[in-house]
Amino acid sequence: MARFRDTIASPMSAEDAFDYMAEFSNVSAWDPTAAEAHPIGGNDAGAGARFHVLVRWLGREIPLEYTTTDYERPRRVVLRAENKTTVSEDTITVEPTDSGCEIHYDAQLTLKGALRIVDPLFGLAFKRLGNDAAAGLRRELAEPNESG
Repeated sequence: MARFRDTIASPMSAEDAFDYMAEFSNVSAWDPTAAEAHPIGGNDAGAGARFHVLVRWLGREIPLEYTTTDYERPRRVVLRAENKTTVSEDTITVEPTDSGCEIHYDAQLTLKGALRIVDPLFGLAFKRLGNDAAAGLRRELAEPNESG
């Protein structure tokens, strides 16, 4: 299993940061691998909300459908996607601070079947992808924006 964890400080309120993160179609604004993202069926963020995310990696386009499996506004949201080769689970927790909030991002990507043999190498690549996404998230959450 590949895993990436990081904490991002933001001047945004915990509620605004949570709303921005729970609306997972925003992922295309901060994750360089997310070529496009949008809600499925016009769902608002919340338990059961679904999001289409098209990931571009190693010259391939990989469609993923994320579902919000846990939603505890304004503290915690969990999103999960699964296809033939991978299971992705992103857990986002938000804590208020004196100067705004902290977003704790925990992404786990599990390869299925025979692909599990490359898990150690994949873990290194996933860390690099996670660092790029965290940099984008820091940029997006640096100032309150109208998306969130």
